[in-house]
Amino acid sequence: MSLTIRKIEKDDYDQVEVLTREAFWNIYRPGCSEHLVLHKLHENNRSIEDLELVVERDGKIVGHIAYSGGYIDGVDNETFITFGPISVDPKFQRSEIGSKLVRISMQKAARLGYSAVFITGDENYYKRFGFEPASKYGIHLEGIPLEEEAPFFMVKILKEDALKDVEGYFEFDECYHVNEDEIDEFDKKFEPKKKEKRDGQLGV
Repeated sequence: MSLTIRKIEKDDYDQVEVLTREAFWNIYRPGCSEHLVLHKLHENNRSIEDLELVVERDGKIVGHIAYSGGYIDGVDNETFITFGPISVDPKFQRSEIGSKLVRISMQKAARLGYSAVFITGDENYYKRFGFEPASKYGIHLEGIPLEEEAPFFMVKILKEDALKDVEGYFEFDECYHVNEDEIDEFDKKFEPKKKEKRDGQLGV
């Protein structure tokens, strides 16, 4: 399979929103919200353009990753970032496209001077890339009490001592906060798809 990985262009925005919707539909919830998050990142210029990459196969985008800034409450540091959503066309999942996007983009992030990447996700999957529980460094996810462990909240250190003498609550960009009314209204712009409750979804 011949693939090309390149920096995103603005003309790709609509296509990657469709891709993201297809990749996440009915996975974590009935329907999905990730395509709206991506739209808001673009609309508000919160995506880090140099790190937003797409994968093309025969001229069609089959993979995508977006990055944005993250913040630790009370810490003045603009080198903390996060990625997501990361999307792969369902027909090409389990073909290492996602892994390539993560590795290549994080290498680029390190070259550009970013010091740490914070994410939420499957700890068993992301530990292969060197992610560790963020609580190990005294960093906790906004909204979760300190005494509660959140193994799905992880960090990858890109620069030695990036989190030395740093602790507190991590906050994702406000574009990640969406509500049901926003999602339903945004979904009207896309081809209708059936929402389904499935085993393994959050809260199911």
